[in-house]
Amino acid sequence: MGGYFIKSGYNHFKNLGMLTGYAQSKGVPMPKEAVFLTGLMMFLGGLGILLGVYIQLSIFLLSVFLLVTTFQMHQYWKVTDPMTRMGEQVNFYKNLGLLGAVLTLLAIPLPWVLTLW
Repeated sequence: MGGYFIKSGYNHFKNLGMLTGYAQSKGVPMPKEAVFLTGLMMFLGGLGILLGVYIQLSIFLLSVFLLVTTFQMHQYWKVTDPMTRMGEQVNFYKNLGLLGAVLTLLAIPLPWVLTLW
């Protein structure tokens, strides 16, 4: 799971210009800064999960990212085009599933026995 968020965070940095335009189209204030910040949240959160360090902080970063992004970027109920609506709905529920998975990590007693660190 950590690797997924590390890669997603890296993609935010790599595609900063393109994602800035997408965020701007969704009405995100200060879109370039928001894309960079969310990329950092995913990268650091994923790294913490992968290495098994700062687990609660990592879960917090990823949870905040997923909550805010899900409801800001994937408002499928506002979309009229059926294909676009379906894509937004898929991403909305994917993010909710990821949020559930991230929060499930809180059930693992600390410190984690199996980590890369």
